[in-house]
Parts: sequence; C-alpha cells; structure tokens
Amino acid sequence: MNAFMHTAFGITDFWTYVLGTIFIVLLPGPNSMYVLSVAAQRGVRAGYKGACGVFLGDFVLMVLSAAGVASLLKASPALFYVVKYIGAAYLAWIGFNMLRGALRSWAARGEAAGAVVLPSAAPDQSDPFRKALLISLLNPKAILFFISFFIQFVDPAFAYPVLSFGVLGLVCQICSFAYLTTIIFVGAKLAEAFRRRRRLSAGMSSGVGAMFIGFGAKLATATMN
Repeated sequence: MNAFMHTAFGITDFWTYVLGTIFIVLLPGPNSMYVLSVAAQRGVRAGYKGACGVFLGDFVLMVLSAAGVASLLKASPALFYVVKYIGAAYLAWIGFNMLRGALRSWAARGEAAGAVVLPSAAPDQSDPFRKALLISLLNPKAILFFISFFIQFVDPAFAYPVLSFGVLGLVCQICSFAYLTTIIFVGAKLAEAFRRRRRLSAGMSSGVGAMFIGFGAKLATATMN
C-alpha cells in the first residue's frame, strides 16, 4: 500500500505522514481550543462554523505551502519573523481578552445568576467562522506543520506535485474533522455545567486564555528548523 501511494501520488513514507499528522492534530492548539470554547458558548452549530473556518485556514496554508511560500519563508528570515510576531501578538491578544472576561466573571459571581459561558461572562457574538479562519492562519502549530513537516513527504521528482499535496491535504483535513467533531460535542456537553457554575466557567476561561498567551509565546520563539 505504501509503495502504491508513492508510485501513484508521489508521496514518500505515507504511513509515517498519517501517524505524524494524527499526533500533531491531537496536540492542543489555538484551533481546537477556540472551537471548544465556541461550542461551549453557543452550541454545536456555532462550533461547526468555527471548524469550517479552521478547515479553510488550513487549506489556505496548504496551498501556500504547495505554491512555494514555505520555501520563501525559509529563504527570508526577516519575512518569517514578521509573520510569526504578528501571529504571536494576535494569539496573545485573544488570550488577554479571555483572561479579562474571566476576571469580570469572577467579580460578578455574587450577582444574580445568569447565562455564564466560556470564555467570558457574556457570549462572544463575533462570527465564529471568520475568527477561526484568522486564528487558523496565525496558528503556530499549523504554520510550522505546513512549513517543516507537510512538504517533506512530496517527492520532488514526481510529475504531478499538485496531486501529492492534494492527497496529503485530504488526510490532514479528515484527521482534523474527526478531532474537531469530538471537541465540538464535548464542548456542547460542558456548556450546561458552565451555565450553572460561574466559578467553573471563569476558571476554564482563565485556563484557555492562558493557553492562548502560551501559544503566542511559542510562536514568537519558533524557528524554521
């Protein structure tokens, strides 16, 4: 099977790529944390809107990688630093807003009970698709995956590299869909607990906010190797 994939699609070490992709997708990252928070806030439908933003963002990164942008970033350290610092700042800003919302929720926990959800005391009314798309495009895990890992499995001598990238991209999207679907339904199950317990909601919001700041820090210190 592995030999067939290499011959037919110009992919080297197909099953190594599949296993590596599964493990990378399962690592907590800003994409999955945002989709989880949206599902806990606004339900399954909004969670899938966020997931669709993630899928589109990953697709854009795949196309850019296939078009040679990954090589351009490797050849131009200055451009890579600009991209990563913008992404780091945006992720840290999201984390800061989550922490601020959690602090407001803690301050208001003695007031009359209301709809308390993750990640803030009031539901985020922004479009989950557009926000998830931007988070995906600036996701350090995705950027490093498509720059450093994704392109290594395409045989440069293969006559149809678009086909190779397409197969690899499809595998990645299938893994991502399965994982985000699980995340969405977990988030929907947690929503009721967050509505009943303001302190739990604020604590989870603080944790997710801190993770986003950590994601930003990770991207800021990332290297091309």
